[in-house]
Amino acid sequence: MLDLAAELTRWLAEGREFAVATVVSVGGSAPRDPGAALAVDRAGTVIGSVSGGCVEGAVYDLCQEALESGRSVVERFGYSDEDAFAVGLTCGGVIDVLVTAVGARAPARPVLAAALALAAEGGPTALVRVARGPEDLLGRALLVRPDGAHEGTLGGPADLDRTAAAEASALLEAGRTGTVEISADGSRCPGGLTLLVESDVPPPRMIIFGAVDFAAALARAGKFLGHHVTVCDARPVFATSARFPDADEVVVDWPHRYLRRTATDARTVLCVLTHDAKFDVPLLKVALGMPLAFVGAMGSRRTHADRTRRLRAEGVSESRLARLRSPIGLDLGARTPEETALSIAAEIVAARRGGTGAPLTGGRAPIHRDRPPAVAAGV
Repeated sequence: MLDLAAELTRWLAEGREFAVATVVSVGGSAPRDPGAALAVDRAGTVIGSVSGGCVEGAVYDLCQEALESGRSVVERFGYSDEDAFAVGLTCGGVIDVLVTAVGARAPARPVLAAALALAAEGGPTALVRVARGPEDLLGRALLVRPDGAHEGTLGGPADLDRTAAAEASALLEAGRTGTVEISADGSRCPGGLTLLVESDVPPPRMIIFGAVDFAAALARAGKFLGHHVTVCDARPVFATSARFPDADEVVVDWPHRYLRRTATDARTVLCVLTHDAKFDVPLLKVALGMPLAFVGAMGSRRTHADRTRRLRAEGVSESRLARLRSPIGLDLGARTPEETALSIAAEIVAARRGGTGAPLTGGRAPIHRDRPPAVAAGV
């Protein structure tokens, strides 16, 4: 639902009644991730998507039914072997969808309005709803803020809200949307309730070190992937906004010094394109000791061998060196800055999603993987 925050905030301000369908869980080759949403108002206006087109018509009907009944429901959609064009996912996947009515007097409406407004403003937000459990709990909502404070209620005992808020805080810190299994009394023992926790956080950072032509192409690719892109270089003549119009910010500073003072988290991606030891070694010594999502460095295999030798001499452990992706990028045979940027971007996506980088043609491994981001090892 939070992915429609701007539009739904406007609908709420206009007093519209609507129903929203949210993907709770996926299996197989389902096209959308948990949290993807489709909303329908009383006039039949539709925004969003839950499947990229496979089951939109059926979900639209469920939303209209929910608006009339005022009740929330959970529906499963999957592949139909008998008729590939029946209501189902012809791609072979399975999705569970939570349909929630947001009428004028819906108990959760004020909480949903607060969560959507916060997300629309770019503030970190977690929204918790019951995805499986007693029917009278399905329409409830809990807003959880980064400090753990929460408002609203899931409708059960007080311990349920406290446990839900704690679980949501952990997912919010990781920037993840997913489900949590707990008991109806609020204990953490699985069983009884499935909670959908939607997290909305600022875009993950991509920090590119080295104001070179490859960096300009990579900045464009980073923005395309949804990153907040920073280009950093110690040389002011090269590190200019005019040379990197796609970057969100261009910083003139020594790379290792900037990395020490800037905000990073476990979703941050670092791409070191300087391939100059006086910049690379101090920077990577700092970077490989931080809980970052990805640390990659450009250079030939000879450059990489020299770089790792220097890092070992600086006392960097083998476990930390193992985190370094160098030479950076997948083997695409890239030559141009744009092709190289694609190669690097592909490796970043593969690292995040657990992909192999191998062609899908002829393979048997699942196309989509559920690999939640984890704090990097060796720090």
